[in-house]
Amino acid sequence: MAVEDAGVGIDVTKAARLFDAFFTTKPGGMGMGLSISRSIIERHGGRLWATPNPTHGTTFHFTLPVDEHDVVSAVGAATETIGVGVR
Repeated sequence: MAVEDAGVGIDVTKAARLFDAFFTTKPGGMGMGLSISRSIIERHGGRLWATPNPTHGTTFHFTLPVDEHDVVSAVGAATETIGVGVR
């Protein structure tokens, strides 16, 4: 999944610290949001990273592993709920 913004982007001199706890570029910011987000995603076996957009802004990407059994169960439950076949 990716979330793209159209802001000013990330200063390359600060990019390495972007996910550090207590690092912020905002006045009055706590610097915890990205650090906590990365911790949660990694705890679930995923990955969170950021890339600069070509003109301005940043795209934040994350991946999470998929348990095939859970996907099959969810599709089966949805099929029973709405009463249609899945091909």
